[in-house]
Amino acid sequence: MAKFILIRFFIASMTFFFAIKITPARAHSTSFTPAQRAEIISIMREALKNDPSILSDAITALQNKVSDKQTDSALEFIRNNPDQFRQSTTDIVLGNPHGTLSLVEFYDPRCTYCRKILPDLKRLVADEPQLRLVEKVIPALGANSVIDAEAVLAAGLQHAYLKFQKALMFDTTAPGIERIRRVAVETGLNPDRLVRDMKSPAVVSKLANNMALARAIGLDGTPTFIIGDQTIIPGAVSLEELKDLLSQLKQNTQKP
Repeated sequence: MAKFILIRFFIASMTFFFAIKITPARAHSTSFTPAQRAEIISIMREALKNDPSILSDAITALQNKVSDKQTDSALEFIRNNPDQFRQSTTDIVLGNPHGTLSLVEFYDPRCTYCRKILPDLKRLVADEPQLRLVEKVIPALGANSVIDAEAVLAAGLQHAYLKFQKALMFDTTAPGIERIRRVAVETGLNPDRLVRDMKSPAVVSKLANNMALARAIGLDGTPTFIIGDQTIIPGAVSLEELKDLLSQLKQNTQKP
């Protein structure tokens, strides 16, 4: 308990000194006198000398506080823009288009973890009749991701999104337009149209919008999942974890 109190004191002190450093004009209005500030520094030094782990604990606590604040801000943005997330009609929607349970996935076609989770998402859609899965493609991993993301969206214009997505994401040959053409032929698409559509206003604007949304919610990796408008899950998760999260969402939506 003493250590916890000390950590809280240390965090408050760090915040205080950080504020003074950033806004020196406000330093004179603080309630701490020079003698009190000197005493705080002395206590902090003595505490760190006796237990150096306090510093790492304090830093972790501050990071968690910042992270929680960022998550709350992201969820508020998501709730204020349902047509861009759970109610989107401009993204690829899998499962039940009128489903009451929404799951939004931000993914990069070249992301290893996104590839691994594909079978789980297929199973999830099959097992949950009320699931509305909104897929948001983003090119997060560089120039080759841009090519693949454009191609996946362009395939959707030929009504072959899922078939092409799976074939492309599990293809291990060198990236590039020739690879895109070959996969298009193998999946029964018109390769010339696909390449043209990759640079169409519809595809380019959709990718730009998805990237803007990713930045707005502070997305820092793929896959990232949004469960309804209540939870953001960064990184790969198991099928069981996704099912548990959807069960919680179902319970929350059924509450009066």
